[in-house]
Amino acid sequence: MTFSLHRMARKLNWQVILQVLGFAVLFESVLLLLPLLVAGIYHEQHMFQALLVTIGITFACGGLLSRINPKKQDYFARDGLIAVGLIWIVLSLAGALPFRLSGEIPSYVDSFFETVSGFTTTGATILTDVEALSRSAIFWRSLTHWVGGMGVLVLLLAVLPKTGEQAMHLMRAEAPGPSISKLVPRLRTSAMILYGLYLLLSLLELLFLLAGGMPFFDSLIHTFGTAGTGGFSLYAASIAHYHSVYFETVITVFMFLFGVNFNLYFFLVMRDVRPLLKDTEFRTYLGITIGATVLIALNILHLYGSLATALRYSSFQVVSVMTTTGYATADFNLWPTFSKMILFFLMVVGAMAGSTGGGIKVVRLLIVLRTLKLNVQKLVHPQKVEALTLSGKPVPREECTKVLAFFCFWFILIALCTVLVALDGLDFESTISAVYTCIGNVGPGFGICGPTGSFAPFSAFSKLVLSFAMLAGRLEIYPIVILSLPLFAIFRSSGKKRTIRRRD
Repeated sequence: MTFSLHRMARKLNWQVILQVLGFAVLFESVLLLLPLLVAGIYHEQHMFQALLVTIGITFACGGLLSRINPKKQDYFARDGLIAVGLIWIVLSLAGALPFRLSGEIPSYVDSFFETVSGFTTTGATILTDVEALSRSAIFWRSLTHWVGGMGVLVLLLAVLPKTGEQAMHLMRAEAPGPSISKLVPRLRTSAMILYGLYLLLSLLELLFLLAGGMPFFDSLIHTFGTAGTGGFSLYAASIAHYHSVYFETVITVFMFLFGVNFNLYFFLVMRDVRPLLKDTEFRTYLGITIGATVLIALNILHLYGSLATALRYSSFQVVSVMTTTGYATADFNLWPTFSKMILFFLMVVGAMAGSTGGGIKVVRLLIVLRTLKLNVQKLVHPQKVEALTLSGKPVPREECTKVLAFFCFWFILIALCTVLVALDGLDFESTISAVYTCIGNVGPGFGICGPTGSFAPFSAFSKLVLSFAMLAGRLEIYPIVILSLPLFAIFRSSGKKRTIRRRD
């Protein structure tokens, strides 16, 4: 086993992987210019210096790595998985530097946790007083949501002047959902279309918020959080700070829209409504949202006095949790157990594949349920042969196997992370919901990490475990798992060599 892993590590095209990593780090240095501009506008000297140092480090390292000239330009699925996992970790490590160097977040582990939460669009925070952050720190923290929502590499593929078709491995490894396909024959054009739609929806939300009287900076931050389904806000009270039905309605609608598969928007732009109407995943996504909203509204009716108010709060929380955005207008920790269990279920399900939302995705749940149904039918009618279909199209058996394997990995990862986080000795509800909400990229959970709490009470070790969970959840587990295998083989091999030398 160790030999095969070591051989796999040697077969990887590390020159191409490091070159792509260099482009990504170089791109991050360009992104950091935006919060640098904000720091200059608000005269935040400490953040300006921290951002300047970080830009210098990322520009130098990215420039060196991007200048690597690979002997072989070919790379395959395993190279794409390794590259994506490595890039997201390195970008998070570098993105944490401004917080630590400026002193805005004194601990580097906390800074790393906050940055991972931003890029993975989780929205979990260690901050107990978010209002104390500088404007530029808040801006960078929220910008990571917008970039991470559609994908760092999807954006990179859209802006690179030359993109080979083999870059599809990178796009597939990063895009959320069981599968990803090109919208048009050219990959770079597909990436540009996706980000064009993403930008258009973001601009529409920004305009709606501004029309309602929300300040420009606030509107921009909440647009970043909604578009990336991340949920970072300027205020500890989140959207409840504004006490505005208009803002809640706008954000609810756009959270739902960003939880829809962006491929469907492409067909709508092409004036083809049929794919949307026939899409089984969309109908299920809409049905679960409406059903959960009504059930919770009826359950919390006695807390708010009127059905209209109950529907207002239930609809916002249902859409926020299901799309894994994590914004809040109420402390659902205080809601009845029935409502909390529905929200817990929605945390696991998540939004549609191909959206910016997290969770296991609605389509995977459909495939698992229909596979179970076919297995039961097979027991009752052994001679009956029926194919599994979604939206009128057959689902390949290989795809079903991948989905079932994903579920196994998902729950194994939850079990391992829960056991490790449990070493902190915190209550059961806080421990299990913290792991679930991080793997599902939801943000707030229950207990001490609820809507009015934070992840600050967890130890540094648990924060690293939860950071790993956020990365694994956002990248659909495989890139992080595959990345660890060759590194484990290399470290184990080098450890054996050192042992042999000592014996000699």
